[in-house]
Amino acid sequence: MARHKEYDEKEVLQKATELFRYQGYEKTSLQDLVSHMGIHRRSLYDTFGDKHSLFLKALEHYDNNMKKNMDIQVKNSSTAKDAIRSILEMAISQDNEKTVGCLTINSAVELTLHDQEVAEKIEQNFSKTEKIILELLLRGQNSGEIPKHHDIEKLSQFIHNSFVGLRVLVKTTNDKNKLKNIIDTTLSVLD
Repeated sequence: MARHKEYDEKEVLQKATELFRYQGYEKTSLQDLVSHMGIHRRSLYDTFGDKHSLFLKALEHYDNNMKKNMDIQVKNSSTAKDAIRSILEMAISQDNEKTVGCLTINSAVELTLHDQEVAEKIEQNFSKTEKIILELLLRGQNSGEIPKHHDIEKLSQFIHNSFVGLRVLVKTTNDKNKLKNIIDTTLSVLD
């Protein structure tokens, strides 16, 4: 008879995601994971597979949460420009997490040159975010908020690059004015 799980799978996945976000992939041992997640090693293997499989699931979990937050920002914004601003501000709103940063960005820097599966996952995550921005730009052009002469595909790439850059900068500075200035300058290209 199969044994009943004595833990919530989503809850322990969230714990693993937090640990990977804080320590990175390479510095996180299997023992660190089982201790932080509060499960046995066998349970980790049975539920998530090996450390690498767990990491890929953690990346996906993190990305899904980011997209949910973006969707909330978009729905709560009255204009396309406001929605884009809200998305950019998400990158700098991580109070007291300067040293932690974003799991996606941290993983891109740490692993994409050496791990094809992670590189593909990061590229998928980046593409989803660019698509959200592209759709907002299209909405803005259709409403007349953003001039038609703009190439929205190139703009979505540029704004996404600013979003990624902001997610890196929050790890190195507490200067909110500097970060807000970057957002303002980024959005100024939409005029």
